[in-house]
Order: sequence, then C-alpha cells, then structure tokens
Amino acid sequence: MTSRLKQISSHLFSQNKMSSELWQNVPLAPPDSIFKLTAAYKADTYAKKVNLGVGAYRDDDNKPWVLPVVKKAEQIILNTPALDHEYLPITGLPEFTTAAANLILGSDSRAISETRVTSVQTISGTGANHLGALFLSRFYPWSGNKEIYLSDPTWANHQAIFKNVGITPVNYPYYDPKTIGLDFDGFLSSLKSAPAGSVFLLHACAHNPTGVDPTREQWSTIADAILEKGHYAFFDCAYQGFASGDLDNDAWAIRFFVDKGVNMLVCQSFAKNAGLYGERVGALHIISTSKEAAERVRSQLSVLQRSEISNPPTYGARIVTLILNDPALFDEWKRDIQTMAGRIINMRKQLFKLLTEELHTPGNWDHIVNQIGMFSFTGITPEQSKILTEKYHIYLTANGRISMCGLNSSTIGYFAESLDKVVRGD
Repeated sequence: MTSRLKQISSHLFSQNKMSSELWQNVPLAPPDSIFKLTAAYKADTYAKKVNLGVGAYRDDDNKPWVLPVVKKAEQIILNTPALDHEYLPITGLPEFTTAAANLILGSDSRAISETRVTSVQTISGTGANHLGALFLSRFYPWSGNKEIYLSDPTWANHQAIFKNVGITPVNYPYYDPKTIGLDFDGFLSSLKSAPAGSVFLLHACAHNPTGVDPTREQWSTIADAILEKGHYAFFDCAYQGFASGDLDNDAWAIRFFVDKGVNMLVCQSFAKNAGLYGERVGALHIISTSKEAAERVRSQLSVLQRSEISNPPTYGARIVTLILNDPALFDEWKRDIQTMAGRIINMRKQLFKLLTEELHTPGNWDHIVNQIGMFSFTGITPEQSKILTEKYHIYLTANGRISMCGLNSSTIGYFAESLDKVVRGD
C-alpha cells in the first residue's frame, strides 16, 4: 500500500512539475512597435497629443472614414435576400478575383487575355504576401540559399513574413538619408550584383515607410536590370489609388513590368483604398509564361490556401466586387479615393509651407512634398523623434516616419511648431 501511494505521489509530482515548467523556456517577444505606440498615445491625457504612427486614414476631424460608396454597397448586400453564408471556393470569390486582377493589371492586359494570370483571394495584403512567400519557398527554383532582397527600409512585417516560411531577408539600398530620397545607384548596383535569379520585393507605389518612389524612367532601368539578371519581381501594392488619387497611375510600374515580360507576382490590398481595414480584403496574382503553367500554379496555391485558411471570407470581397463591377459605384469610389489622397497631399503642402515660409525651419524640406502616399520620412534623428514624443506628446516612430493622415487642420500648426523647436534644438 505504501509503495502504491509513493507511485501516485511521484506521478502527481511529475505532472505538476511538467505543467509549471512547460512554457518556461518560451522567450517573451517584444510588443509590436506600432501597436505599442498607439497604446501609449491612447493612455496619454495631454490635450494636444497627436498620433502620427497610425497606418489608417483619418478625416480632418481625426476620425475613421467609412467611404460613402462602401455604405451604398453594404446596403445592396443587406437588401439582397438571395445571398447566403456558404463557403467560397478555396481560391475565393471568382467575381472578386477577376475584377481585382483587371483593376491592378489593366483590363487590356495581355497576361489576362492569354489566361496566364492566377488570382487568389487572400486575407488582405498581409495574407497575399504570406501566400506568395510560401509558394516561392516551396516551388521557386532557388539556385542557392532561399533569400529575398528587401528595400532598406521596408514595411516591418515583410521581415517576419519571409522568415516564417524559411526565406532569409537580405537588404538592398533604397533610402538615402543624405538626400532624404532614393538611393537609385545603390539600388541598381544591388540588382546587378545579386546572383542571377534572385527575388526582389518591390513596392509598387507609395513606398512604406519612406514615401519615396522611383520615377518612371528609373522603373524602366530597374526592369531592364531585372530582365538582364533573370531576377523575380515580388510586387507589394497596398496603396493603389490611395497614393496619387489615380488608380491607373499607381499601377503603372506593375503594368509596365508585365508588358516587359518580367517574371513576377503581385500582392494587392483593399484596406487603404477602400477603407476596409478590418474586412481583410486582398488578392495574390501570379503571372506565368503560359496558360498551362498558370493552371499548375493554381493547383498548388489551392493546396496551400486549403491547409491554412480553407477558404477566404465573403463580406469584404462582396463589397469590393460590387464597387468594381458597377460603373456608377466605381466612379463614386474613384471620387472617394481622390478625397482621401487629396487630403493627404494637401497636408503635405500645408506642412511644407509652414516649415519653409512661416517658421523658416533650418534645413531643406522639399522631401515633404516630393514624397507620396500615407507616410513621410521627415529626416529627423531618433533622438529628435524621442523628444517630440516625450516633450510634445507627438507620437511617431523612432526613425522619424510620420503618417500624414494623422495631421489635420487642428494639429498641423502644433506639429510644425514642435518640429521647428526640435530641429533648432530649443
């Protein structure tokens, strides 16, 4: 009896020990920098606080803006009794993926007419990046190590996405802090020196986080260098229309590369340009050299998608499909996009005027109006960024990146004055 009690006691002790120590070796991960910044902003009680870290559009009252065209599309969905909540196909809502491909590649795209495009609905742009990365990890003909070249800097999540599928990120020169512009020579040199068949991630427009884009002439040179070395272009497009206010203009680089015959894929998001952040609407488009290759690609993407999310959600895709396929709604959407892009561009112009004409802030501030899209690299140092946050309650990332959406008619004066004081060292 005593022996049996000892066995039971030993067993219970082992179980308790295993339960208490099971996750003791799991390292504590650091919080996401942007979400940490937002949390600090929300906890701040200072009346003049400003959040310039937000990656979502805000109107001039600093409020989230539901696009009027989205509201109309939602009403149509609500008043369509025939709609159900059944599963979508693994690759998504066909009407959505077709319309999304036409939007970003152009309805007159030869790749589409020749049935060389494989389009899959994804969990917004992040899901498109992940699915594209996973596909390349499994099937790209790597000549050596699995590596992808990312711009320095790039969207922070790019690093994690590729590492998680076994692809090692390698930086290529992109931003030149001396000119607060594009290091085009460094970029081009990296394209020419990288091993043949390397994979390069390219931001289609409104580069995140710098707001610095190549010119069309520079894009042409980049395409030639990629073709010469047989590289693969991994396009990430999160801001079509949202950058310049023109959907076709912001898709120019992608369409140019397709016409040139560059081997490539495209990640597409409708979070920003449709304001559907929480609905997670996106697509992955892989351009193949033949219809037969596209069918093989589709078969494997279906397998990958099935194992991860089974099939994508319907609601956001239905909203976007209605907007893209109804001429009246599409025209209204373009006007909504112009409203958002126009406000951002206006904030750039106002900030530039305040710094140069009214405050005469030391330094050259041309980059404020030369950059494009939601984000702007101000060119200030991490120490200056820290002072802006700690002393003036202006929340921005340590590298000096600001979201132009966080500025409005009520905050831009305070921000400009605070930035002026920090630059002067007051």
